[in-house]
Amino acid sequence: MSKLRKLAKGRSCQIRLVGICNGNPETVVGCHYRMSTMSGLGLKPPDFLIAWGCSDCHTYVDTHHDDETQLAFAQGVFRTQLSLWNEGVLKL
Repeated sequence: MSKLRKLAKGRSCQIRLVGICNGNPETVVGCHYRMSTMSGLGLKPPDFLIAWGCSDCHTYVDTHHDDETQLAFAQGVFRTQLSLWNEGVLKL
């Protein structure tokens, strides 16, 4: 498991789907944002494209691919990246 995925443990969910999010940091993992141009069968996106997501949000984004859900997921990726940037983990 990569360092970035390990850092998800105990964090707040950054996907934050209203009515779905369980708010439990003990269930948070790094959820990979998938797009056809960068992932596919047997190919995960790079770990810098993860959002910290609770178990309920993770399940939901993996099974619902509508625009609203994917936008919330992408925003979660951005919030996660900003947190990692502020902590000095992600750098240019």
